[in-house]
Amino acid sequence: MAFAVTSSSSSTAISGSSFPRSSASPDLKVPQIGAVRLADRHATVSLSRRRCAVKPVNAEPKRNDSIVPLAATIAAPEISEKVEVEDFEQLAKELDNASPLEIMDKALEKFGNDIAIAFSGAEDVALIEYAKLTGRPFRVFSLDTGRLNPETYRFFNEVEKHYGIRMEYMFPDAVEVQALVRSKGLFSFYEDGHQECCRVRKVRPLRRALKGLRAWITGQRKDQSPGTRSEVPVVQVDPVFEGLDGGIGSLVKWNPVANVDGKDIWNFLRAMNVPVNTLHFQGYVSIGCEPCTRPVLPGQHEREGRWWWEDAKAKECGLHKGNLKQDSAAQLNGNGNGASHANGTATQSDIFNSQSLVTLSRTGIENLARLENRKEPWLVVLYAPWCRFCQAMEESYVELAEKLAGSGVKVAKFRADGEQKEYAKTELQLGSFPTILFFPKHSSKPIKYASEKRDVDSLMAFINALR
Repeated sequence: MAFAVTSSSSSTAISGSSFPRSSASPDLKVPQIGAVRLADRHATVSLSRRRCAVKPVNAEPKRNDSIVPLAATIAAPEISEKVEVEDFEQLAKELDNASPLEIMDKALEKFGNDIAIAFSGAEDVALIEYAKLTGRPFRVFSLDTGRLNPETYRFFNEVEKHYGIRMEYMFPDAVEVQALVRSKGLFSFYEDGHQECCRVRKVRPLRRALKGLRAWITGQRKDQSPGTRSEVPVVQVDPVFEGLDGGIGSLVKWNPVANVDGKDIWNFLRAMNVPVNTLHFQGYVSIGCEPCTRPVLPGQHEREGRWWWEDAKAKECGLHKGNLKQDSAAQLNGNGNGASHANGTATQSDIFNSQSLVTLSRTGIENLARLENRKEPWLVVLYAPWCRFCQAMEESYVELAEKLAGSGVKVAKFRADGEQKEYAKTELQLGSFPTILFFPKHSSKPIKYASEKRDVDSLMAFINALR
């Protein structure tokens, strides 16, 4: 992640990093990401109004890595004052109809050097533009996961030059990345979900960065992901991450563009003539790591280009996990491919309903897998009815089954979510939904269909090549 200020005259080395000091105010402290901070005064906070207390910027804890001369620290008078805890729920209501510029100004005014903009390299350049327009000093940080597109890295450089800032990047722990890759490979997220990789490459570096702040600013919008972001407020006590003072309630999260439509963000970017990621001109809308991002088609939702092999309800990498309601978070099934009740069954009505299709039970699929000499080959789809990729191929799969009726090839389905998922992953090569298997006549081992092309002609070509 990275921090930046709009103007700087000098920098001081701290723990091997160089942080710019704003000249706007002599009282502002040197930015420190993921570090303990110095204090020369203390404050007593009343907890009467909220259970989640966030101290204001003038109530700083002690820290040991002081860059202030010891004599100056000793000479500083000790101040004891009682401050009222901010009610951020009420503030969110008051600012709900405010403009992004007004919200940004309020955030920077309240937290000064203890707040920073989270820059992901997409439309978040709008946040930097709003911060610049306030005329206040601001800081910017970004996560470098090590797997971003080359265009994104060039975009970072353009933004720094355009605004005259220097971002401070946060990187994943090299030992953790090495252990993950050595044990599971470079692309394990295609098989068992993106959460583990995101946790190592994004969430933990973010957690370290936020421990050096009292507030952060994000580019979340309500229209980005209807399943997880539809109720994002413009400001909130962060429900997941901790800030400088430690503990739940020690960090405030600002979302200045929460109520802004995506098209209005783009109109603003064009009007201000600011840099944008060139990937946007190639069909990309929501941009993350290179292996987990792809262009979307006209009419598709922007988040459909992220982790496209998983269910829409799982499309959060963990940076904004607090958006998931408790019941939804509990419902994420295994690799995040969908939601289920406690008994492992999804609420979605069943799919692939046709008289030409055989519905296999757990016993049925086990018996089929054990047979070494089958009377006829079988084509079986492992599916979950809530998976929209399964829903998308329903018409073509049913049509295929009807075409193959009486041809000597059985077409079947096996619902492999919920309680059946672990078995399907272990015994039936299930990686993500849907998984299509061909059981030949004279072999017990099924053959997995590897292509994402699930139209009738492609599936028929697969069958004809094997029977």
